[in-house]
Amino acid sequence: MPGPLHRLKIVDLSRVLAGPNCTMILGDMGAEVIKIESIEIGDETRGWGPPFLEGESAYYLCANRNKQGITLNLKTPQGLEILKKLVSDADVVVQNFKPGTLYRLGFGYEEMKKVNEGIILASISGFGATGPYSHLPGYDYIIQAMSGLMSITGEKDGQPAKVGVAIADVLTGLFTCIGILGAIQHRNRTGEGQEIDISLFDSQLAALVNVASNFLCSGRIPERLGNAHPNIVPYQVFAANDGEFILAVGNDRQYQKLAILLEDEILLSDQYKKNSGRLQKKDELEKVITAKLKTKSRAEWKVLLDEAGIPNGPINNVMEALDSEQAIAREMVVKIKHPTISNLKLVGSPLKFSKSPIKIDRHPPLHSEHTDEILFKLGYSKHEIVKMKQDHII
Repeated sequence: MPGPLHRLKIVDLSRVLAGPNCTMILGDMGAEVIKIESIEIGDETRGWGPPFLEGESAYYLCANRNKQGITLNLKTPQGLEILKKLVSDADVVVQNFKPGTLYRLGFGYEEMKKVNEGIILASISGFGATGPYSHLPGYDYIIQAMSGLMSITGEKDGQPAKVGVAIADVLTGLFTCIGILGAIQHRNRTGEGQEIDISLFDSQLAALVNVASNFLCSGRIPERLGNAHPNIVPYQVFAANDGEFILAVGNDRQYQKLAILLEDEILLSDQYKKNSGRLQKKDELEKVITAKLKTKSRAEWKVLLDEAGIPNGPINNVMEALDSEQAIAREMVVKIKHPTISNLKLVGSPLKFSKSPIKIDRHPPLHSEHTDEILFKLGYSKHEIVKMKQDHII
């Protein structure tokens, strides 16, 4: 059964993480994705490591499956001409050059429309095409700092901290994917293509969700709370007698179950029945709960809390998470055939379609792996391809 985006063609000019993650998701859903890289080093992440697995960077491998790979020198007239041919029958172009780069190459959105009137151009940058910061490079770490995310991440009395993955890149890739699907639906209705201008900064601001809303509604600047929640109590890390785990009491009903389970008169008192009261006396409440939870092991509490329907969970390391029975049952670790790597495992797709399931048909391409194949399809002869290689066009 073909994927839900079968017959959609994506020309991928992006590199590093936000764009490649977006196009990988589209490829997972069945779109044909042609990844275009520079002829020298290609996607920068090819060199980001260790770890390397039989010569391939683990970083590159995480975001580039279900794609074909071609190299082009876009600074040459013939390289640009090949790009135009690829775009001529494509549905979407994804690029994350600095704003204005495509226009300087002579192939901005207006020029693309002359080649393909219905083309959708998704342009990803650090700060977007407008505004005083539009010319600045966008790195996830910097975006986490400038967006306010780091100011609310970390211990209250410690340094601001970044999230352990490039979360602004990941979120921007997801927002870009959503934008592309919306633009396709618009084109289905009207026949019109369009350009999508999306930035890491905007995406991360949007991802502040309730924390941003708290400020906009109250005027109070949010602070770091460590592992606590700004709006809900108890919702944090607690210690059993053999280590730490998460207790996430999301509503008053769950709190009543917890108070009954812990068998403490203080916890059952009226002052704590409502979340608003628990927030007002957060410190006192935490002390009572902490003392109670230290009387049993994490495993014992896991059984009791699950039986009571109270959200909780262990703090797994990455190995424990990926090796968990749940991850295995959900096929979240998949084995991929690769021409040079004997045992390649990647994180699976979280998208579970009942009628058009995700398929991983292509390994993350080697540098320039499909250049000849793609150029043959475009009508170039073997002699022309050899000449272009000699001229450093491909």
